[in-house]
Amino acid sequence: MREVTRRVWQAIGCLWRPSTYLRWVYLLLGAALVLAFILVDSALGAVVNGLGLPKVATGTIWVVLGLVPPIVLGLLPAVREVEGIAVESLLAVRFEERPLGPARTWAQRRRTTLWFCLHLLAGGVVGILSTIVFGLGAIWLAAPFRSPGARDVVPGWSYDIHGDWTDLWMPAAAIGGLAGLFLLSAAVGALLAYLAPRVLGPTAAERIELLEQQTATLAERNRLARELHDSVGHALSLVTIQAAAARRVLASDPEFAETALAAMETSARAALADLDHVLGLLRDDRRPGSRTTPQATLGGLDRLVDATRAGGITIEVERSGALEQLPAAVSREAYRIVQEGLTNAIRHAGRPAGELAVHLSICLDASGLRLAVTNPVSGKSDHSGGGRGLAGIRERVAVLRGTVDAGPVTWQDAPGWQLAVRLPVSVTKG
Repeated sequence: MREVTRRVWQAIGCLWRPSTYLRWVYLLLGAALVLAFILVDSALGAVVNGLGLPKVATGTIWVVLGLVPPIVLGLLPAVREVEGIAVESLLAVRFEERPLGPARTWAQRRRTTLWFCLHLLAGGVVGILSTIVFGLGAIWLAAPFRSPGARDVVPGWSYDIHGDWTDLWMPAAAIGGLAGLFLLSAAVGALLAYLAPRVLGPTAAERIELLEQQTATLAERNRLARELHDSVGHALSLVTIQAAAARRVLASDPEFAETALAAMETSARAALADLDHVLGLLRDDRRPGSRTTPQATLGGLDRLVDATRAGGITIEVERSGALEQLPAAVSREAYRIVQEGLTNAIRHAGRPAGELAVHLSICLDASGLRLAVTNPVSGKSDHSGGGRGLAGIRERVAVLRGTVDAGPVTWQDAPGWQLAVRLPVSVTKG
């Protein structure tokens, strides 16, 4: 008994929820569509009746007029999108695919047509009941205040108006009918809200495809984040060390300070260009006139080395092998690895720019591509910082199934640090 009472109070509580009336509005939209179809079918049916066709042919045409228009309209791709917006707004349903796009496959169109017909059927029933309840309810609410002796007729039943307290059951019945109508709308709306993701939403295969797309998007964003970290981080490291050098010699060597400021300007412009490129990709900018900057490869290694040397850093480059024959993907990742290795050397060597010498080795042979960045360190160096540089390098190398070795070494009879990377790659000679 307590459970029954609890459920009754829960049902009554639906009358105070905004979702109940939003669901009723959604069903009334279906009723309005049903009314539009009825008006069109009535006009066409009048023409058919005037043709004097046999009853069988006339009946067949009426069936076609009743079934074909909703089915044809439901097959339109845009119906899925429109229904999805209405369902999300009025039934508070959240789809995995947001926003719900137009039907792109015939399977989606068939399920959209099924949903559209369900909407029309449920909306038509609730619309008829709403017309009866509101039309009859207005009369019954005023029954106690009407003149005695009036007689009203409901299909199948006639009754007399007394104009006194004996007519109070009529307002009570009208209020009860309104409550019942909204409770029924809430129940039907809840059923439709349960069915909507299963009918309008993606199937299991479409969900897998959607997850694959989302995974690819996240992987691409992660790659772009690494690109931004490596390129902009390298440029800012150069700007920092060049600014420090210019500040120290500003009074004693203005010519060197001017050169350092020019190098800072070049590095900052390059960083801004990379930042604009990556942010444009993250925003998926497809505006007319937007341009996509090609990604850097080992073909641009000389520009990277020259930009680093402009900051007063000595770089010794040793390269061997036909690097131009590297696959584009490997060449891009190798460039970023070298760039991050140089950035780490600048940041963590613990030496001023004029005293920092870096050795860069790039070798391509039968064992694969080997990269090594070696630099001296001082007691102030800190290669164990919490940056994302080394972690980003490991992520890049893991994608290419290579190996990373980073740690202290002895270089030129002094403490040093080396980043060594090996990438397995096969080069086809042209």
